[in-house]
Amino acid sequence: MSSIEQHLEPPAELRRPGRWIALSVLVLAVLLVAVDATVLGLATPFLTEDLKPSGTQLLWIGDVYSFVIAGLLVSMGSLGDRIGRKKLLLCGATAFGAVSVLNAYASTPEMMILARALLGVAGATLMPSTLALIRNLFHDARERSLAIGIWGAMASAGAAVGPVVGGFLLEHFWWGSVFLINLPVMAVLVVIGIKLIPESKNPAPGPWDLISVGLSLVGMIGVVYAIKELAAHGGSRLVALAGIGGVAALVWFVRRQFRLPAPLLDMRLFHHRGFSGAVLADLLTILGLSGLVFFLSQFLQLVQGRGPLEAGLAELPAAVGAVTAGLLAGVTARRFSVRYVVSGGLAAIGLSLAAVAAIHKDTAYPLIGALLLVVGVGAGFAFTVTSDVILSSVPKEHAGSASAVSETAYELGAALGIALLGSIVTGVYQDFATPAGVPASTSSAAHESLGGAVEAAKTLTGQQGTALVSAAQEAFVDGLRLASVFGAAVLMATAAAAWFLLRGQELEEGIVHD
Repeated sequence: MSSIEQHLEPPAELRRPGRWIALSVLVLAVLLVAVDATVLGLATPFLTEDLKPSGTQLLWIGDVYSFVIAGLLVSMGSLGDRIGRKKLLLCGATAFGAVSVLNAYASTPEMMILARALLGVAGATLMPSTLALIRNLFHDARERSLAIGIWGAMASAGAAVGPVVGGFLLEHFWWGSVFLINLPVMAVLVVIGIKLIPESKNPAPGPWDLISVGLSLVGMIGVVYAIKELAAHGGSRLVALAGIGGVAALVWFVRRQFRLPAPLLDMRLFHHRGFSGAVLADLLTILGLSGLVFFLSQFLQLVQGRGPLEAGLAELPAAVGAVTAGLLAGVTARRFSVRYVVSGGLAAIGLSLAAVAAIHKDTAYPLIGALLLVVGVGAGFAFTVTSDVILSSVPKEHAGSASAVSETAYELGAALGIALLGSIVTGVYQDFATPAGVPASTSSAAHESLGGAVEAAKTLTGQQGTALVSAAQEAFVDGLRLASVFGAAVLMATAAAAWFLLRGQELEEGIVHD
């Protein structure tokens, strides 16, 4: 072996045996969460038909999971640093599987919202633990970049597996079956994880501050709820109260972290420009992307008339692009710089979203597929590199907290994306003109959601039902176009901000002795 090869090869004591096998088990948890998030979009029309939720309840079913996760991620990441990330991961995976059963058999919209919220509590234990364990499994920076790329790629693969498997299940079974697919994945994770994943935690963590946990949860949910309600229904006393209370709780949380000897989240991390820039890029990337993906499943099914499985397969290009880009992201960022890759990825997503504004009911699939592919490539590059920047900015004993910040940005962006972009779609949709002669009760049901319009049209005869569905579809597409323009503006602004915030930022090279 040459001296160069010896220099590049990590020392034997830093090459943890079985680290790649352990990684393969960790990504099962990522698949668990990603699959669950993506199958819901396909199941929405079936949920609408069976549970008959209102438009607001439908949005809550879609985003309460992300709201709760966003509120608890920092607390759970810090808890993993204290009690052990492996222990938290396995407990969370078990709870996730159990609560999935409750989701599958929900019988009312209110029960479904509660089940999704409980699933969010369990999900909050999974994501920070997986990324933090990667930080401790891989001491070589290049190996770690590849491992993070695989982690991100598996999240994207979950986004692909979810619609395809979910589409198959929806065509052969009832909608609750899409949640039961979590059970075998959970079982494999727990059984194999017990043996193969090494435990890691902060050797001197300090106490877990329950007041900070409460402030984080109340603050995040209060702010997100206020934004959602303001966008959907305008201002009110309750919205103002929730927003002000949420902001006050978060300010109190931040001030408390500076005073605590062992804070739940070390706020000094945000003094690092690269860390802050990467977190901001994560949040706004997902905000611009998530609302579009959530409503695109409905577009493919309820507007273009595709079956659930066909709609799932139609979304595959985004996952293929994200998987490919995620695996290449570390190498590309070292060659061309972090800010080139992140800003370029964000700009690619933004331009693709802008192009979505040109779609209509009869748009041919090749254009939709090409746009999804570009979006996937951009997201794969941007999200993988920012995750690497965030994780490498902190000592390994704080890996759980740093991972939680990354995941909080992701989940908060997803929640805000569905809330804000979804509210744009819903706002435009609800203004469509009802065809003459449609009864008031039928018109009211049709204006709740596109799925509601399709169901309501079945009670009408011939041409009248067709006219109602056509008007609803046109309004939905108009809302989707407007939301995509808003998302594109957000992404292009984020690309510009990332270019300045990530100036001089580089990925680590060689062995990290921490």
